[in-house]
Amino acid sequence: MSAKSHSTVMLRRNFKHIARNPVSVFNAVLMPIIIMLMFVYMFGDAFDVGVDYIDYATPGLMLLAVCYGLGSTATAVNSDMTTGIINRFKVMDVSRGAVLSGHVIATVLTNLIAIAALIGVAFLLGFDPSASFVDWLGVVGIVVLLGFAAAWLTVALGLSAKSPETAGMASVPLVMLPFFSSAIVPAEKMGPGLRQFAEYQPFTPIIETLRGLLSGAPDTGDAVTATAWCVGIGIVGYLWARSTFSKRA
Repeated sequence: MSAKSHSTVMLRRNFKHIARNPVSVFNAVLMPIIIMLMFVYMFGDAFDVGVDYIDYATPGLMLLAVCYGLGSTATAVNSDMTTGIINRFKVMDVSRGAVLSGHVIATVLTNLIAIAALIGVAFLLGFDPSASFVDWLGVVGIVVLLGFAAAWLTVALGLSAKSPETAGMASVPLVMLPFFSSAIVPAEKMGPGLRQFAEYQPFTPIIETLRGLLSGAPDTGDAVTATAWCVGIGIVGYLWARSTFSKRA
């Protein structure tokens, strides 16, 4: 059985686990939509962002949708390590790489489903992007790249945690970080200190790249910075995950 076939089996296994866990489905798909409704209807009129708030907030909420599903990934990875299932896979001669890549691919596909649902609700709320077909391809590319980077980092965090509970908590900073970026309000409207943090943290250029693409006016500088952050995070997460898995498995 090839490594590709092993990865397909692991992917199918992970999706079955996700389907049997309503909490993970809620966090990954429904929670970002609830946050969108809350910010647009409750707080949207309070923010002066120069455009309709739904147009401003949607790119940041897309990134938030990526982050909200990460806790269940970290927990699932850690459960595999702590419940002995990895030893069973070794007896069955399952590729080690397939175990990790199955979690990563399942996370990215879940992200895409969540973002598709989020964008559908955004259109119902009046979202009116000016993106061309090429711009939309750029949006998909950035989202997939971010999804893979965040998934590998989350897998590494899950492998490094001592229990499923601590693994779930390890992903909390990734969930909170978008709130301290330009996702909800422009960074320049924040107070000193927080403004600088928002401007130079990795999620802000990613959000600004999505925002530029959806408005039909992408900024090359933001795109290069966003791509560099995603690639860097992905490489660190991948190397960390493989190293930890080799030591523990």
